[in-house]
Amino acid sequence: MIDPIWNAVEVFWDRVDDLAWGALLLGISFHVLRLLAVSRAWQNIIAAAYPDKEIRWRSIVAAVFAGVGINAIVPARGGEVVRIFLAKRSVEGSSYATVTSTVLLLGVFDVILAGSLVTWAGVAGLLPGLDKLGPSFDFRWAVDNSRETFIGFLVVLAILLAVLLWFSEQIGDFKQRIAQGFTALRDFRFYLRRVALWQAVDWSCRLVTVFFFLSAFGLPATLHNVLLVQVSAGLASLLPISPGGIGTEQAFLLYLFSGQVSNSALLAFSVGMRLTLMAVNAALGFAAIFLTLKTVDWRAHMAESPR
Repeated sequence: MIDPIWNAVEVFWDRVDDLAWGALLLGISFHVLRLLAVSRAWQNIIAAAYPDKEIRWRSIVAAVFAGVGINAIVPARGGEVVRIFLAKRSVEGSSYATVTSTVLLLGVFDVILAGSLVTWAGVAGLLPGLDKLGPSFDFRWAVDNSRETFIGFLVVLAILLAVLLWFSEQIGDFKQRIAQGFTALRDFRFYLRRVALWQAVDWSCRLVTVFFFLSAFGLPATLHNVLLVQVSAGLASLLPISPGGIGTEQAFLLYLFSGQVSNSALLAFSVGMRLTLMAVNAALGFAAIFLTLKTVDWRAHMAESPR
C-alpha cells in the first residue's frame, strides 16, 4: 500500500507549480469553516446534555481541532479519544460516557448524509467491485484474508463487550449517562435549529472545499465530480487504516474518475488535497493542544484525568 501512495506523492510534487493557489487557499478556508460549524453543533449538543454548565465554544473548537489533528497522523481515528478527553476536561462535572454519547449523536447526521451519497453512487452504478480496486485500497488485506479478518472482528467485538461490561460495573448510572448525551433529541425543534442546521453548514462547506480543490488542480469542478469526491472520502473514513484513509480514497477516486482525466492528474489531486488538509489539520490540532494543555504531550494529562 505504501509504494503506490509514495508514487502518487511524487506525482503531486511534480505538479505543484501548476496549482491555482487562490483556489487552494479558498478550499483551505472553507475546510476551517466547516470545522468551526462542527464545533458549534457539538457545543449545542453538549449544552443540552449539561444545561446547568457553561459550555465555552473556544474549548469545543480546541477539542475538534485537536481531534482532526491527531487523526491526520494516527490511523484508525485515534484523534477521537483526544477530542473526547479535551471536551470532557472543559466541562466541569461531566463524564466520559456522556461526552462520548454526544459524539455519537453528532455522527448521526453524518451517517445519514454520507450513506445517502453512497446509496446514490451505488444505485447509479458508479461504485466498483472489490476486484476493481488497486493496491492502495486499505481493505485489500481484509478482502484477501476473510477468515482471519472475521476472527479478528470477533476478538475486537469480545474486547469491546468486556470493556462495556467493566464500565457498567464501575459506573452505577452508566445507562443514564449515555442517555444524557442524547438529550438534544428530546426537543426535535432544538435539534434541527441548533444542531442539524450547523451540520448542514458543515456539509455545505465540505462540498465547497472539494469544489475549490478540484479547481486548484485543474480538474472539472462540477457538482457531479464534487459528489464523487465526497463519496470517496466517506468510504475511506469507514476504516482509515492509513492516516486519513488516504489509500482507500485514492483507490476509489481512480475508479470513479476513470476516463475523465489522466491518472497522473487525478493522483496529484487525490494525494495533494489529502496531504494539504492533513497538514492543515495537524497544524490546527497541535496548536489547539498546546494552547489548551501548555504541552503537546496529551497522553500524560489523560493518564492523570479522573474517569
